[in-house]
Amino acid sequence: MAQEINQEQFDRIANGGGFIAALDQSGGSTPKALGLYGVTEDAYSNDDEMFGEIQKMRARIICAPDFSSGKILGAILFEKTMDNAIDGTPVPSYLWEKCGVVPFLKVDKGLADEVDGVQMMKPMPELDALLSRAVEKGIFGTKMRSVVKEANPQGIKNVVAQQFEVGKQIAAAGLVPIIEPEVDINSPTKAEAEIFLKAELKDQLDALEEGTKVSLKLTIPNEAGLYDSLADHPAVVRVVALSGGYSTDDACEKLSKNSKMIASFSRALTEGLNVAMSDDEYNGALGSNIEKIYQASL
Repeated sequence: MAQEINQEQFDRIANGGGFIAALDQSGGSTPKALGLYGVTEDAYSNDDEMFGEIQKMRARIICAPDFSSGKILGAILFEKTMDNAIDGTPVPSYLWEKCGVVPFLKVDKGLADEVDGVQMMKPMPELDALLSRAVEKGIFGTKMRSVVKEANPQGIKNVVAQQFEVGKQIAAAGLVPIIEPEVDINSPTKAEAEIFLKAELKDQLDALEEGTKVSLKLTIPNEAGLYDSLADHPAVVRVVALSGGYSTDDACEKLSKNSKMIASFSRALTEGLNVAMSDDEYNGALGSNIEKIYQASL
């Protein structure tokens, strides 16, 4: 049974000023994220302990005074974070009820090996069950990532087709999918890949059933404003940008040239944060990052 989309949350994401925080590092990227945060691998001895450490990191971010609806529209969670709680309140409920922040869920299971210059998503045989749990927990939308490494038209066509095939499954469950075909910022053919990608995205958007809504999460393009026409497409709720390995300052500077994109940054959001900081130091550093990303998203 598909849920009705929460209209208040939909309006926040579609029209609100601010950005979407990405707090969805998964098993593969968690050790790196923890390492940058000052939690070394000798601080945990198994996956459960590792995810315990990342949960503490995410809870500290979410509980910070600047992590609120004033500048943040939504937050993307990893599955284990969705199933966790802050001060006894399930994280998705805490985000919406205490922070006014719309909860999203990362649903992909990682990347397949590179073929035709792209990495498709691994199969997701348990996706329907995960979507049912997400609906029960008050999740609004989802996110799933593929990667484009080079301007290979067939590879890009395959990536976008897979994203939309899964996106339709997610939309049928009553959730709003974020389609994320990331173009690698280090690709020598990044600009050409983005031209192919835009065309494929438009074809898939045009083919959607009327009333189906998706968001797009895209690498900040070499050509400023390249994706403006996609942002204006009737099927598109919002176009959000990933930081893709750029520093916070670089990502914000590039994003500010794209007036119809808002940020959905993860590494750039947590840049400079350290587990050993006092609350004042921590909240100041996070607040500074949030302000920069917010301004670049206006």
